[in-house]
Amino acid sequence: MIGDGNSWKVTLRENVIVVTKARLDMKVVFAAVFAFILPLIAAQVPHWGPCPEPEVQPAFDLKQFMGRWFEIAKLPAQFEKGRCIETNFTLKTDKLIRVVSSEILKAKLKKIEGAGVIEDMKNPAKLGISYSYVLPYSPYWILSTDYVNSALVYSCTDILRLFHVDFAWILGRTRTLPEATMEKAMEVFAKNDIDVSRMIPSKQKDCDKTV
Repeated sequence: MIGDGNSWKVTLRENVIVVTKARLDMKVVFAAVFAFILPLIAAQVPHWGPCPEPEVQPAFDLKQFMGRWFEIAKLPAQFEKGRCIETNFTLKTDKLIRVVSSEILKAKLKKIEGAGVIEDMKNPAKLGISYSYVLPYSPYWILSTDYVNSALVYSCTDILRLFHVDFAWILGRTRTLPEATMEKAMEVFAKNDIDVSRMIPSKQKDCDKTV
């Protein structure tokens, strides 16, 4: 309760923003909460309630998933503004991976390197990825993949357990996918109560001619 003399601490625990008692005043609490929230909702549509619990790829094989993936379609994300977006995964250990993402923005090729990890070996399809040493891992869940053609990825974060913001991607080993594959992907998202009505195609044309 505001003004009750208590103080609180804001943390990110298991992808949920949690408020607990600590030696901070309420102004600091709200500043910290909005510091978490604003980057997440800048281009996202918040949904009431906690994140859905989608089914992920059974018997996920991290080694087979490694390599180059092109972004075919996505829910809009403010941190992805360019075109020809792709990500290359390289296995470092049995649970750690190197992640290099790239895009063409204003006629220049931009790359960013991060790290990925299997956070629970009992659920290897639930990866965590971070592109900064100071930020926690964000969920990167592999909902479905055949490893050689396409993959569906989902990420979601609860905000104060009241609502959530999410991201979703359709990836391909090539820069385009058949319409039937895209339709099946949308069905998988819908089956898992993931709203992809705002999903847009990624621009993957003339990528090799401009860099």
